[in-house]
Amino acid sequence: MREIVLDTETTGFEPGEGDRIVEIGAVELFNHMPTGNTYHQYINPERSMPQEAFQVHGLGDEFLSDKPKFAQIGLDFLNFIGTDSVLVIHNAKFDMKFLNAELGWAGMPLIPDDRALDTLAMARRRFPGSPATLDALCRRFSIDNSSRTLHGALLDSEILAEVYLELIGGRQPGFGLQPVETGQKRQAGANQDWRPKPRPEPLPPRLTAEEAEAHAAFVAQLGEAAIWNRYD
Repeated sequence: MREIVLDTETTGFEPGEGDRIVEIGAVELFNHMPTGNTYHQYINPERSMPQEAFQVHGLGDEFLSDKPKFAQIGLDFLNFIGTDSVLVIHNAKFDMKFLNAELGWAGMPLIPDDRALDTLAMARRRFPGSPATLDALCRRFSIDNSSRTLHGALLDSEILAEVYLELIGGRQPGFGLQPVETGQKRQAGANQDWRPKPRPEPLPPRLTAEEAEAHAAFVAQLGEAAIWNRYD
């Protein structure tokens, strides 16, 4: 199962009031484990960056002026997330609102809302009444977020991936012992159909002769209808 942990940074809170996306970061998970495959893009918002947004994100007009516009990177972003991967987002309503606004303005397909899995809602259900911000969840799960001095989409996605895995039961919820490999990361020539072979010599029985005799005597007392008589 492929999942995309995703975060956006914006100039403000409402695309309907002219606010735009300035950064997208995303991390790929396969069977709940990070694959190392990521997406990261700064975006020219085609408007001035408000001072309060600059203080939060550290992204100014000069830095963003030579970055591509959303219409130039939208298809690459859609190709990365695919058509059916679950999108894991903290406060998903906010990010989906901006993503679909940008996609609509660019004349590109919108993302169905039901593809988004909201970790904010998950955290509030699991810890009712407790703070559910990303920083608060990092403290709860002892996740190091010391490098998060400013909001950055890729860093926040990487941190959110750790938080999400804790919310669903731990960093290895499936107890998978094999390294995760997607189609992009499989080594050429690897035998994907490997199966364990039978032992050259069977293990010796741990049942002693006395125990076998005692069991046989017990079964004999039960008569021919005993379940042990149905099998050789």
